[in-house]
Amino acid sequence: MIPSGGLSLDHQRWIHPRYPFFLPVKVLSRVFRGKFVAGLKRAFGEGKLAFPGSLQPLAREKAFHAFLSPLFRQDWVVYAKRPFGGPEHVLHYLARYTHRVAISNHRLVSVADGKVTFRWKDYAHGSKQRKMTVTAEEFLRRFMLHVLPRRFVRIRFSGFLANRRRKQLLPLCQRLLQDRPQQHSEAPGSSDTNPASLCPHCGGPMVPIEKLTAQQIRWRSERKDLVDTS
Repeated sequence: MIPSGGLSLDHQRWIHPRYPFFLPVKVLSRVFRGKFVAGLKRAFGEGKLAFPGSLQPLAREKAFHAFLSPLFRQDWVVYAKRPFGGPEHVLHYLARYTHRVAISNHRLVSVADGKVTFRWKDYAHGSKQRKMTVTAEEFLRRFMLHVLPRRFVRIRFSGFLANRRRKQLLPLCQRLLQDRPQQHSEAPGSSDTNPASLCPHCGGPMVPIEKLTAQQIRWRSERKDLVDTS
């Protein structure tokens, strides 16, 4: 759980984030690309990839790495956008996965003759309630897919949300947020909060480097055209 902002070192004020977003999409896409390709290489080295039919030539190490090389020469698209229902909707959605088991008792219909019958929701057909019967072994296999690996933690708290400091610091954070109106920190040297001064790509404030008159812009344009034609 990562808060949007934090306490100052002296615990006297709340520091808002510089940018009104959590992760830059372009940076996230590059990280995802690197992680995904690294996972492919690791799976190939462990012999976990299958190459049926026309993909058989990729089973050779040299051909496989030649196939991966072009992947770094183009941008990947990572799906990331604001939630439709706002932050409250996201919290409710995540809570269903972090504070519930894989299947609750009320969905179990019967356990008999080595088989388990349970109810499930068919989202592809209007979220209708349906029943499914599987063997006990298959039911346990599916259930264990939702059990976290050893030493893996669903939610990891840090900073003022850590268990040993939350009791003292969380009320302080709430008081500081109530005392001062929310505002984003500005980049050094930037005092213009006009939306027109924000970068259209990352959302951060743009710092003026040089101001040109109309004559200077026209002169530079004519000079560029002269260089291009020569």
